[in-house]
Amino acid sequence: MEERDNNQEFSFIKEKIKEKPINKRRLLKKIVWVIFCGILFGLISCLTFVVAKPKFEELIEPQPDTTVDFPEDEHPEENSGQEPDDSQEPDTDSSETQEPVEQVVVEKELEVSDYQLLQNKLYAIGKKANRSVVTVTGVTSNTDWFDSAYESENQASGIIIADNGQELLILTDQGVIANAERINITFINDDVVPATLKKYDANTGIAILSVPLEEISQETMDKIEIAVLGNSLTVNQGTVVIAIGSPFGTNYEIHVGTITSSDNTVSTWDSNYTVFTTDIGGSARGSGVLLNLSGEVVGVINQNYGNAGGQNTITALSVSELKEIIEDLSNGRAIPYLGLKVSTVTDEISEEYGLPNGVYIKGVETNFSSPAMMAGLQEGDVIVAMNGEEILTVDAYTQMLLELQPEQTITIRILRQSGEDYMELECSAIVGVLN
Repeated sequence: MEERDNNQEFSFIKEKIKEKPINKRRLLKKIVWVIFCGILFGLISCLTFVVAKPKFEELIEPQPDTTVDFPEDEHPEENSGQEPDDSQEPDTDSSETQEPVEQVVVEKELEVSDYQLLQNKLYAIGKKANRSVVTVTGVTSNTDWFDSAYESENQASGIIIADNGQELLILTDQGVIANAERINITFINDDVVPATLKKYDANTGIAILSVPLEEISQETMDKIEIAVLGNSLTVNQGTVVIAIGSPFGTNYEIHVGTITSSDNTVSTWDSNYTVFTTDIGGSARGSGVLLNLSGEVVGVINQNYGNAGGQNTITALSVSELKEIIEDLSNGRAIPYLGLKVSTVTDEISEEYGLPNGVYIKGVETNFSSPAMMAGLQEGDVIVAMNGEEILTVDAYTQMLLELQPEQTITIRILRQSGEDYMELECSAIVGVLN
């Protein structure tokens, strides 16, 4: 009996304990929540990495400066009249007497062969400069009458103007790459690499192309050279120049001639440029640059400003007046635009025509993309100040405009004729970009 009681007392030990049943719905919610948190954590980590990575790279290894800078040229007249520096005495012993140097002049009659030697030297300058010339090809897809696809190519010459450590920058005519789907660059050794458009100026037709250095072989880098943009303010009528590029449409041409006129100017939107005319023949679609006898670029060929009709000769824009635009485009900056054709009212013009001194507006671009028209500027107005700064010349107007950024608002103070007098008005314009 006692044994039975003991068995009953400890019988609970033999009972089987059942596990609590699993709530599948609650488990599924936990799994989904864990997955969601994991994805969220991953996205936040990726975003943090993307944002922080450039900062850490800059701290660990600062990025090289890729800014392109072309020095500003001075007109020779600005340095004329300067007295020679006599502050330093020549380093000579006063006890020594200098003996007079006898100059010997040898007269030599020039031969016909000497002319050929001179020509050879001139062409040698062009051949060396041709190492900076490339062929720019713009490829565009089209369809014919039978709906068959084909590709068309436009070609022009380009000039290598800079190496910023990451890419080669090439100056060319914007027209050749307009609407192009692909751009190819052919170097002097026939190596072909793809390029992309960095920036262009629709006003002057100048475009800057970019070719990554990693796309260019070392063999090609050893063959090419970077062109030097010279001082074209020293170019005058009679200056000997060398035309390279494709003046007649075939690349790597070399032509020698002279400047026949350096006094002509062309009025474009928001600026005026000096036009060099030459006695060098060329086609209406010619492209390239003019060199001085040091092999430096002094003119950018632009046949749009040549004489209409008759035999075509090469015309070019003064490179010194284009340097700031080329520099901005090379650095990826857009060229500010208002849409005015202007001229300077000098003291002589003011006295003769009774105009106030300032910048005379002789034309306003008449479309809805023209900031000048939208601001209410009119032909015949005279600009006297911009953003509170006195503006009396076209050079000052252009310089002020180039310092602005697109979408920036500028205040323009003008004088507008009202009867026999001029009234002062102030307009506000939003700076744009000419496309």
